[in-house]
Amino acid sequence: MAFINKEAPVMVTGATGYVAGWLVKKLLDEGYTVHAPVRDPNNPEKLKYLNQLADNAPGSIKYFKADLLDQGSYAEAIQGCELVFHTASPFTVDVKDPVKELIDPAKLGTRNVLEEANKTESVKRVVLTSSCAAIYGDNKDLEHTENGVFTEKHWNSSSSADHQPYSYSKTVAEKEAWDIAGKQSRWDLVVINPSLVIGPGINPYATSESFNLIKQFGDGSMRTGVPNWGMGAVDVRDLADAHFKAGTLEEATGRHIISAHNTDFPSLAKTLLPKFGKQFPIPKGAVPKFMAWLVGPMLTKGLTRKMVSLNVNYPWRADNSKSIKELGINYRPLEESMVDFFQQIIDAGLLQSKG
Repeated sequence: MAFINKEAPVMVTGATGYVAGWLVKKLLDEGYTVHAPVRDPNNPEKLKYLNQLADNAPGSIKYFKADLLDQGSYAEAIQGCELVFHTASPFTVDVKDPVKELIDPAKLGTRNVLEEANKTESVKRVVLTSSCAAIYGDNKDLEHTENGVFTEKHWNSSSSADHQPYSYSKTVAEKEAWDIAGKQSRWDLVVINPSLVIGPGINPYATSESFNLIKQFGDGSMRTGVPNWGMGAVDVRDLADAHFKAGTLEEATGRHIISAHNTDFPSLAKTLLPKFGKQFPIPKGAVPKFMAWLVGPMLTKGLTRKMVSLNVNYPWRADNSKSIKELGINYRPLEESMVDFFQQIIDAGLLQSKG
């Protein structure tokens, strides 16, 4: 008998989001019934991309009215579910009050979903979308690791409400999840820790920071160059596969770094040059660190000089071997993810060619 009964519905929070879109597609294609709690189940425009997926798949989707921050609002959607994916979380760098807009909502949202799992006898597993941001705060943190590489055993200890508040919110939320999971024994918690998510979305007009970032590679705002800022990157389609396997493989346990490439901004831009370099002002090199330090905070909301100091010209390295061995993830090439993503942004009319 399978660990998760395919006849039981599966709840996916944040189903209309960038990361969840491909996960919902995978579940529908595999024949599952997806319970999607959303703010407004009667908004066909907001749900049209998910409805299109369901129309062409053996599975089905049902919508429930819910709000991440309203206690008890997931009670109806979670009924009968053995598997819960909690992907919903605020992701923005442009905040006025990080505690109110990022940290409290991330923690409260996690608590609301997991406490509902506690009340629902059918739930066997919760898969939480956390982030590599819960593993590290700044690239300079790499210097404090044993072998110069981030692993699942590391926790972000350098972020706070004042410095890297988004990373801090992910850390606080994941710790809250482990705390709640540890106080019961009926369901188990499996955590997914992705790096920067790239690749085409189910919704080509998604409001994700990833879309904003990659769009800037072609709109001229980075024509003089990009900072040499190290990071990890993973395709959203591979990330969906990781979620699915984390939910359905009985032996999956603990945290999983989901990151295909140890890379940086100049390398991301370089993947776009062969196909798009003639039509768009793709950055061709790195700007000096002092320039990023001087000008960056004026151009990009949420970027501080401290962040520039602790991240630019520092590499980023993480060990993704657990995701390959335990979840069987086969990561696609960086160029494929970037070219597909950039092409989608063009096709959606969000970038205009200069040529």
